[in-house]
Amino acid sequence: MSQNTEIVMDAVRVADHDRYLTALYAPADKRKPLFSLYAFNAEISGIRDRIHEPLPGEVRLQWWRDVIAAGGEAAAGHPVAEALNATIAAFKLPKLAFENMLEARIFDLYDDPMPSRTDLEGYCGETAAALIQLAAMVLDPVEAPRFAELAGRAGCAQAMTGLLLLLPLHRGRGQCFVPADILAAAGSSPEEFIAGDGGPGAQRAVAAMISLAREHLSAFERGAAALPGSLRPAFLPLALSRAYLDKMEGSRQAPLGGVARLSALRRHWLLLRHAGKGWPTH
Repeated sequence: MSQNTEIVMDAVRVADHDRYLTALYAPADKRKPLFSLYAFNAEISGIRDRIHEPLPGEVRLQWWRDVIAAGGEAAAGHPVAEALNATIAAFKLPKLAFENMLEARIFDLYDDPMPSRTDLEGYCGETAAALIQLAAMVLDPVEAPRFAELAGRAGCAQAMTGLLLLLPLHRGRGQCFVPADILAAAGSSPEEFIAGDGGPGAQRAVAAMISLAREHLSAFERGAAALPGSLRPAFLPLALSRAYLDKMEGSRQAPLGGVARLSALRRHWLLLRHAGKGWPTH
């Protein structure tokens, strides 16, 4: 294994351990390209954590745009970018998907509230859902297009679950990913939600977000029985979503004041079960 490959794998292992585990269930010759996609995702989703002002973040996103547009050796010296460009070329991945992903990530850099449920679903579609679909194209380019709609549902469920897990972090820095229309229906507002204990409507808003994530997860699970085994590793992060949502719903603290966690043993067991059996029809 080359040093660059190890660097890319380590980047995913540290920043996104759940996706790291899912990639290990892919065929050996597909793991390296999957790690390149997941390392890229970790890199751009973590920009806000590494900056103090939005402008440097926008500059970094633009750098990625330029590197992906140029392709080839444009990323020489940056292991993740080199690996990503190699994956895009080898599997003929659509560069527009990466452009849309980078555009969506601009939202992360600012403290503007998420306007509506529709906007949230669009954000999830261009980030998590796109990543699942790109991974599917790496795993099985023939079958992947048939499951683009299912990837949309999966991405919404997985991303919304992730945003709920990150609520304490986002609230602490003044960010609100809970849509303003959901907050209004719960008797709250973005300003109130991120202040102090979140106000009286906070728990209702969180319950509505959990319900929305479950709605997308259930829609995914209804269609997932048709997933061929070749595509299963791309969707494996969904193996953990229901357990995370159950944990949040059963907690007095999470997700507003604490992070819902699954033990390593439970995560490994859920991934192993779904990697082997998929999502059978109930």
